[in-house]
Formats: sequence, C-alpha cells, structure tokens
Amino acid sequence: MPKAPVVIDLKFSGRAAIVEALGEVFHDRPVVDLADAKNRGRDLSDCRYAVLWKPDDDLFERAPNLEVLFSGGAGVDSVLALKSLPDAPLVRFVDPSLTRRMSEYVVLQCLYHARRIPDYIGQQAETRWQQLPPAEARDFTVGIMGLGELGQDAARKLKVIGFNVIGWSRSMKAVDGVECFDAAGLDAFLAKTDILVGLLPLTTETTGLFDRELFEKLSRSGPLGGPVFINAGRGGSQVETDILAALENGVLYAAALDVFATEPLPQTSPLWSHERVLVTPHVASDTDVSALFAHVERQITRFEAGEPLRHVVNRDAGY
Repeated sequence: MPKAPVVIDLKFSGRAAIVEALGEVFHDRPVVDLADAKNRGRDLSDCRYAVLWKPDDDLFERAPNLEVLFSGGAGVDSVLALKSLPDAPLVRFVDPSLTRRMSEYVVLQCLYHARRIPDYIGQQAETRWQQLPPAEARDFTVGIMGLGELGQDAARKLKVIGFNVIGWSRSMKAVDGVECFDAAGLDAFLAKTDILVGLLPLTTETTGLFDRELFEKLSRSGPLGGPVFINAGRGGSQVETDILAALENGVLYAAALDVFATEPLPQTSPLWSHERVLVTPHVASDTDVSALFAHVERQITRFEAGEPLRHVVNRDAGY
C-alpha cells in the first residue's frame, strides 16, 4: 500500500540544504515540497503530514486531511498563531543538534561577558591598554529561566566550566547540582542572578516578562557591578524599550540578544548601535534541516506503527 505523502512548507534560507537533506530521507514516501515550482497548484488532499515554518496562508485549505503537523523549529508559538490551524497533533522539533547549538551559544555569551570582552573591544577601538580586574566563572551565578531540554543541557555545561548555576521554571524541576525555583520563588531566584539567561517559550504568561521591573530585581553584587541579560528564547518575552532604558540607567550592565519582537530587527532599532548590546540574527540554535527531516521520519514511523508521538505540544500551555 502506498505511503501517505508529506508536504514540506518551510520558509528557510539555504534552499540548497533543504534539497540535499530531502535526498537523504523519505525514500519510500512521496514528498511534496511547495518551494518546488512543479508543485504549485498541486492537490494536497492526499497529504497526511506537514512540516511547517511560516507556511503559505492557504496550506490548510489545500491540505484538509492532515493528521500530524511538525514544527520546523524548536519554538511553536508562530505555528500556534496560524489561522485555521487544524486540530491535529503538533510536534516540536527536539534533537541533539538543537540542544548542542543552544548550549554552545549560552556558554559563549556567559564567558564573553564574564571575561569582559565587550570592555576590551571598546578599549581596542580607543587603542587603550588597560587590564581590568580579573574574574573567573565561579565568581558568577548564572540564572537560567526555562528548564526544558535546552535549559537543562546549558546548565550542565555551564557547571562543567565552573559557573554557579541556578534555574527557574513555572513548575518546580529537579536538575542535579542546580538550585531550582518555581513561580513562587521568582524574586529569590532573581536576587541571586548575575547573568540572566532567557530560554522560555512564548506564552501568555511569558509575553513581556523581561521588563524593567524584573531587571531591577537582579543581583548587583557580581564582579561586573551589574547584571547581564542574555535572551535566546523568544523575542516576544522581552520589552526592548525597557532593555535600552535599563542599560542607560545602569540597571543592566550588558545584554546579548538573539531574538526580537520584530524579526529581522528593524535597521532603525537603537539596539544595533548600543555599545553594551550584542545582536545576533536568531542563530543561537538554528535548525539543521537534515536532523529535522530525520526526526520527522522517525516520528511518522512511530505514528504509523501505532506508537505514541513524542514531543507533542500542549496547546493550552503553549509548548
């Protein structure tokens, strides 16, 4: 019996990588890649699975019989916001490649600020030779907000380097060697945090969470004399005007931002030119399409064998 087709609707850059990755998977299953001109106007009523990232507005109208949806990225808030989203299981992309990349980014940014690289870059621009007071990882407490797979892996790797690591999530989690806090312990968590790392999904509870009121509760007793904010979660969780105001008023020492409320970040945004802000274009944990398609193929195999799907999104919770 022929296998049900998979429709691919991914608005990713790097088209060649998608084509190459598709050549490595789904060998015995039809694939309808909507970026391929030959599939324009194709009847999609036979498709049972869809891999999505910023899909066409009419996808669900054209493919009314989808049984499982697969997000093309770790976050799912943009998928959940789609109009006419069918009532089918939505599966998050969870893969070691995503986890490794995120942990590398978090470790990089923590070390970058702990070793005062922004200060030395500024001194270099002024041809000024000045050795600043030394500090090492163990002198900093890194507070991670979001203790899913990404947050827990980042915590473990930060601890190996020597950082003191604490974690926060809405409900209490247990992570070996990491002091954890829940919703009721937010203020206590913030008061201990020198470097704040945001790895939260975007939900109604987290929208605008990183604001001036929150920044004012962070520790000011660390080696830098002020806290650092790193956000690699979702742009909608931060209030960018408050970040800028906190930097100008000394509430924050520095910020490293990989996500933004509007992406691409508008060229008019003052975040681009602020000397205490590092901007990266949502690359902390970008999708490896080969890993994505292998993940989808494994999940479909489970589904068709009558086994439960893994990493299904709780639509009420938003992740």
